[in-house]
Amino acid sequence: MSKQIALLLGVHAHQPVGNFNEVIDDAHLRCYQPFLRMMNRFPRFHFSIHISGWLLANLQRKFPDDMNLLRAMVLRGQAELFTAGYTEPVLASIPVRDRIGQVNLMSERLEQAFAQRPQGAWLTERVWDSTVVPSLVACGVKYVTVDDYHFLCAGQDAAVLNGYFSTEEDGRRLDIYPISEALRYRIPFSPAREVVGYLEELASADEMPAAIYFDDIEKFGIWPETYDWVYQRGWLEQFIQGVLDSPVIRPMRYSDYHQHSRTRGVVYLPTTSYVEMNEWTLPAQPARVFSDLVNRSRQDGLYASQKAFIRGGIWRNFLSRYPESNWMHKRMVSLSNRFNQLTETRKTAEMRDHLYEAQANDAYWHGLFGGLYLPHLRRAIYHALVRLEFLLDTVNPRSPCSAIDLDLDGYEEYFLHDESVQIVVRSQGLADVLELDSYRLNHNFADTLRRQEEHYHGKAQASLASENKPAGDGIANPHEQVSFKHDIQPQDLLTDEWPRSLFIDRLVMPEQGRTAATLIRYVPTGVDTDATSLVFNALPPLQEAGIDLTKTYRIAPQTLIVSYDFHAPPQADLEVEINLAMPSCDGPAGCLEVAGEILGGFGQTHERRDVLQWVLRDEVLGGRVLFSMNQPCHFQAAPLMSVSQSEAGFEKIMQAMTLHLSWSASALIRPLEIRMTFSPL
Repeated sequence: MSKQIALLLGVHAHQPVGNFNEVIDDAHLRCYQPFLRMMNRFPRFHFSIHISGWLLANLQRKFPDDMNLLRAMVLRGQAELFTAGYTEPVLASIPVRDRIGQVNLMSERLEQAFAQRPQGAWLTERVWDSTVVPSLVACGVKYVTVDDYHFLCAGQDAAVLNGYFSTEEDGRRLDIYPISEALRYRIPFSPAREVVGYLEELASADEMPAAIYFDDIEKFGIWPETYDWVYQRGWLEQFIQGVLDSPVIRPMRYSDYHQHSRTRGVVYLPTTSYVEMNEWTLPAQPARVFSDLVNRSRQDGLYASQKAFIRGGIWRNFLSRYPESNWMHKRMVSLSNRFNQLTETRKTAEMRDHLYEAQANDAYWHGLFGGLYLPHLRRAIYHALVRLEFLLDTVNPRSPCSAIDLDLDGYEEYFLHDESVQIVVRSQGLADVLELDSYRLNHNFADTLRRQEEHYHGKAQASLASENKPAGDGIANPHEQVSFKHDIQPQDLLTDEWPRSLFIDRLVMPEQGRTAATLIRYVPTGVDTDATSLVFNALPPLQEAGIDLTKTYRIAPQTLIVSYDFHAPPQADLEVEINLAMPSCDGPAGCLEVAGEILGGFGQTHERRDVLQWVLRDEVLGGRVLFSMNQPCHFQAAPLMSVSQSEAGFEKIMQAMTLHLSWSASALIRPLEIRMTFSPL
């Protein structure tokens, strides 16, 4: 038998729920459209493709001709479709009932649109957890793809990872293809002739082996330099032609290889993802230790043999690393429970759609990719959560006040709401607002991010701004680059010692010739389910200094009212910090108006004295927030910026508008009252 090799080439297309329309249009123009049209020119080149459900619906609506082209390739047997969770959730992170619902919805939509029921499934971020096996099998899935790294972590020999293996969970069988890391780093970055030559070297006269590739289609046009490289300079056409001209390479769909080949045996994989993700899941200090281990292993020439045993964290670590991610996740799970406890006649498709949108993976994590640092992606999650909660309340009303340790931190959170506004207040410590929802505007105004240390900040601090180009031909892989999208200064890398929430209070007093600000900590006075307000008293140390402070939260229609009953020495000041998430961020669609005067945008710094009222107008939100109080304050506003990494380099992103309001005890008439009123524009 002559040598041969099956090329199983799969691509994964995805855009996060809530991404900007112009981003999707650009991705289609520079990637999805030219890729599909190039593939259509070569009917003998078989391939597989997964398009996430939210993106697919967008493409079907806006670019039907290209979706019809894909349908034609499916019907003629050239293209195979892969399923997944409809909104691209990490399946292991959502309830079992929603795993099954999401995958079935995706498969049904694909079958309706393309007349093909998928047999294979794409695992979001290639996160493997054996608990998902029964759910996938229940949905009719026969096989999935993960990295060859997963297999190496299970002790498998790299030399045999050229076919599919079988696993089981609770007696349910699922087959697994190991994606070649060597191909992931070559396609499409190395010259086409070199990739074809590499594939030919893998050919064997034994039972036909497979060269297995499944990776982001965005590498074919959206990643830096790739549009010019892949299309204008002809990489993709050269690669396809080189494969078709090869006497030993046979491009195949995964389904065809699965039908005509046998399993390579049983395997049980550990919970893991791809190598880079395992580093990203770690906090800064452990991530540095991990990175040092990897670097030493590489310097010693041992990394290839040791990398399976130098393992980082798992995807769910993001929920413990980032309190904001954990809070979104636990809110999602809680609302999933409420939705699924309804009788079938009370559930609606709109409720289900919002639940599934709230499970989209992108805003829950962060690495080189991942959108936790991107406010518009978090906003999409909260938009879905807030809308779903409102719909659930209309058919199954809650008590106006409740207390539960939702985020599993050992302390209860207080939920106080009516049909228009909801606040969630921490019971311990600062008695701050960690969620502030307007049901009319479908927005959480407390959706911001605490600035914390990231292990890659060390690279920025060292000013490693050089572009790491590969030797010889080819283009750079963003995984291997260090670059700067924005000018980063040392002050931009400061971290926060406290949460970036709303109504964080400080006592400001002279101390040993200087002014010192002390965070005020509170204890609750008690809450019951019929409560219409939340009351907190400052802890005793303040009382010993002659200071007495009671803080009260109340809700009125479309309004949050916060009052302070403040007794203090004349030299004391009360300062209130409010970190407000405004969708326009530092863009032109938001403006601040004080006393009828437009001061500027949310991304600018502002300061005024003796202010009683101001308005934040936001066209992206489609609404405004009116602040009013019964006593004038010293008003300061500034943007809260964070530094994160992306495939385009280090970038600064505005997370919130930080307001500092202060009053002197000598001029304060008790009680002080702050009102926030929410309304459409």
